[in-house]
Amino acid sequence: MELHDKVALITGASAGIGLAIARRLIGAGAHVVLVARDRERLGRAAAELGERAHPWPLDVGDLAALAQLPAQILARHRRLDVLVNNAGLHYRGEMLRHDPQRLEEMVRVNLSAPIVLTRAAAEHMSAGGVIVNIASLAGKLGVPGAAVYSGTKAGLRFWALAAAEELARRGLRIANVNPGPVDTGFFGDELEHATDLTFSQPMVDADQVAELALRCIHNPATALDRDIPYPSGKLATLGYLSPRLAKLLRPALERRGAKNKQKLLARRTGRV
Repeated sequence: MELHDKVALITGASAGIGLAIARRLIGAGAHVVLVARDRERLGRAAAELGERAHPWPLDVGDLAALAQLPAQILARHRRLDVLVNNAGLHYRGEMLRHDPQRLEEMVRVNLSAPIVLTRAAAEHMSAGGVIVNIASLAGKLGVPGAAVYSGTKAGLRFWALAAAEELARRGLRIANVNPGPVDTGFFGDELEHATDLTFSQPMVDADQVAELALRCIHNPATALDRDIPYPSGKLATLGYLSPRLAKLLRPALERRGAKNKQKLLARRTGRV
């Protein structure tokens, strides 16, 4: 896709992966609608990106407002060519640690919101339009201690795989980008509650994920479901195909992950 003067919509765009994707799209000449719920942070991101960035404060958990968003963007910008479903929510730790409302919120933000927004956007996107979902390797191989998050990302991936043919009838493409652990502020203050298994795999940064997302947008031949880092994706697929092998490998992976997590905690607290 030639991106000059195209219009893109990114959720969760005020920081991390969403902001990194916005930088690349604007660098390619696109106008980008930045959606996030934190007005102040969103304003700072838009100011950094310049005149082609258009902040749009909205909580994607408000599904009724989200369903109206594509029509509003069309009225203001006259087109919508790219949608990046990036906003995500992860209350870390075992599900019994959280009340049911928190668990439902994860399902709403991570799964319901992308479905609702894509459905609404599909009515207004021109042929050749692209939807990219930022999913997770946790959606390929369930992570104990992150059961609801894994479930939402698995649902997002499989929904997209199933919806691809329906969207293709409208001339639209959809793709999943499945990162392993990403070195952003997404872990927040709950790093200690993140699973050891998560940190058994190499960390990537937001720019690497953004680069893969842009490849999915630019190139129609790009595979529908892309993993990063690639070896971790292969390992997740192997574990999914052979649960027995995954169970055998898990203790060693958790030991490695525990060491990596302690190093990360030490860096954050300055004890290095």
